[in-house]
Amino acid sequence: MFDEPSEGPAERRLPPADQAREKADEFRMHAELAAVFEACRKFDARPIPGLDPELARDMQRIVGRLEKSKSPDSPVLPEQSAAEAAGLLNLPKTHDLSTNDYHIHRRPGEVMIVRWLHGEEVEMFYQRMQAHFDAALAGCREEQRTHEWKQDPHTLAYLAALDAVEVKMADRYLRDAIRKHNLFVLSTQSADEMNIAYLADYVMEIPVEDIVGPKSVPPEEPTEGDLAWFFKLFSLRGMAEGVEQMCFFTYLQKSDEMFGE
Repeated sequence: MFDEPSEGPAERRLPPADQAREKADEFRMHAELAAVFEACRKFDARPIPGLDPELARDMQRIVGRLEKSKSPDSPVLPEQSAAEAAGLLNLPKTHDLSTNDYHIHRRPGEVMIVRWLHGEEVEMFYQRMQAHFDAALAGCREEQRTHEWKQDPHTLAYLAALDAVEVKMADRYLRDAIRKHNLFVLSTQSADEMNIAYLADYVMEIPVEDIVGPKSVPPEEPTEGDLAWFFKLFSLRGMAEGVEQMCFFTYLQKSDEMFGE
């Protein structure tokens, strides 16, 4: 899933510890992406179009306000945002929406996807996210060991740094602090050009049309531009009514329309 990129001169000059840290950050982001969007092929989740447009826009405004309310140095939301965050996590109950599934609102060139997790679904999410990270890191270590025989000092140092990497995804997500101190936490991940076919075909294993709708489906022989969508994922976590909950709000917009090409 994670191809080792060809190493350029700038990357070779990067200290091995920094290089290992960057690689771990890359795997961490991919692990989150996989855990958020794999449920159709792993847990019988459904892509459900027809999310109420007004509700979708309300959620977009709420996550925007929550993002602005937190400090740039911490994903923990301030106390004054707690009620709004809890309301967003409780929407499945207040609006009779299923958890685990992908609720979709779309217009030509624009898509919003919302997925909620409650209770045991949250536990499974953390297990899956950790498994994705561990598998990617193990694969990278194995690939590097194929170069160990060269006894290149940089490669050996990089391998040692990789061997020292230990990331607990639940810790990075502040899971214990959320449960102990009733915190609400919001983190984001974005990409100017997400390959929509990769997201649909590889991660979700559903037709692209199920995500973007028939009016925005790429042509049969798409160019890179045809497949490029701006992508932003908001990951909200917290305790609501004594239950551990998550809400993943994803905004997608066709890149050429976003940048006016």
